[in-house]
Amino acid sequence: MPIGVQVESGMGSMAELQTVLDRMTATGELYEVVDAEQKKIRCYACGHRCLIKDGGRGVCKVRYNVGGELRVPYGYVGALQVDPIEKKPFNHVTPGALALSFGMLGCDLHCTYCQNWDISQFGRDAAAGRDPMPVTPDELVRMAQSRRARTVASTYNEPLITSEWAVSVFKRAKAAGLRTLYISNGNGTPEVIDYLRPHLDAYKIDLKSMRDKNYRQLGAVLQNVLDTIQYVKKVGLWLEVVTLIVPGFNDSTEELWDAARFLAGVSPDIPWHVTAFHPDYKMVDPPRTTVDTLQRAAEIGAEAGLHFVYAGNIPGRVGEWEHTYCPSCGEPAIKRYGFMVLEDRLSGNGGRCPKCGAPIPGLWT
Repeated sequence: MPIGVQVESGMGSMAELQTVLDRMTATGELYEVVDAEQKKIRCYACGHRCLIKDGGRGVCKVRYNVGGELRVPYGYVGALQVDPIEKKPFNHVTPGALALSFGMLGCDLHCTYCQNWDISQFGRDAAAGRDPMPVTPDELVRMAQSRRARTVASTYNEPLITSEWAVSVFKRAKAAGLRTLYISNGNGTPEVIDYLRPHLDAYKIDLKSMRDKNYRQLGAVLQNVLDTIQYVKKVGLWLEVVTLIVPGFNDSTEELWDAARFLAGVSPDIPWHVTAFHPDYKMVDPPRTTVDTLQRAAEIGAEAGLHFVYAGNIPGRVGEWEHTYCPSCGEPAIKRYGFMVLEDRLSGNGGRCPKCGAPIPGLWT
């Protein structure tokens, strides 16, 4: 199977592709039967906690009920690529490593600015969808090893709704000594985090806004995401958070302060990535995020008490906000340019500051 090739759908209608995808499923594990006689089930893969009737589908459009059994996506990818881990973005996990990144189809949200809408919005948008590429977990692990990737990442679409597939892949990956990553919108449940925890090393969550009305426009509830951030940190997964700064949507100083204060209250050691918006999908009116806006957001994060704040998507123009500094003495520990690591003084030093020796949180070795 080629790496880095994202196949366009050639199956015709959405219904035809749906039929093919429904064959590439397995029995789910994140659900319970709530009415055996009516064959109703409740899914716990995401914060929607969908109550699904026999023959019905969840909000994600890819988890569905057949005779009281939940069927879930399994055995294929819709996108497959090798990326720098910094692109995920993780700045405190195995710097400079490659990540074998895989995604499926479907999402539990409907963000109008989604960069991966052609796979995430399958089932909602008739223009979305790609031919599935059949693959096994063992094949994915062998691909990662052959390309010297040290991590595997479930990404591109929303991984929560395909967690059974991710766990199958991650079990093989962990056995092979690879690290495992989730790149998610964070609309989770305690049940799905507990299910993932034994097989997952690091979790990236998008904190898209601090306003519930904004989240409801995207198809979620703010409190679910805040609760997931707190729970992921509580159970000991390595956590990094990203906020895409969208002009006119979530870029007010007040809202940025709310986000920074919330994260610092959970833990000042959570890395916060503030990244630049560019017009995409159905949101083409707002301008690109300016360098000044990113720097203002980063300064707010630091002033709120976060130890590690990064400004992304505009390499070489955000000054100190691309690098990792020791919060104890201010020494630069990792220098970056975009997704490139220019200097790493942590990984070979046990994750300790090269100057003062203070430990810097992360998964460095």
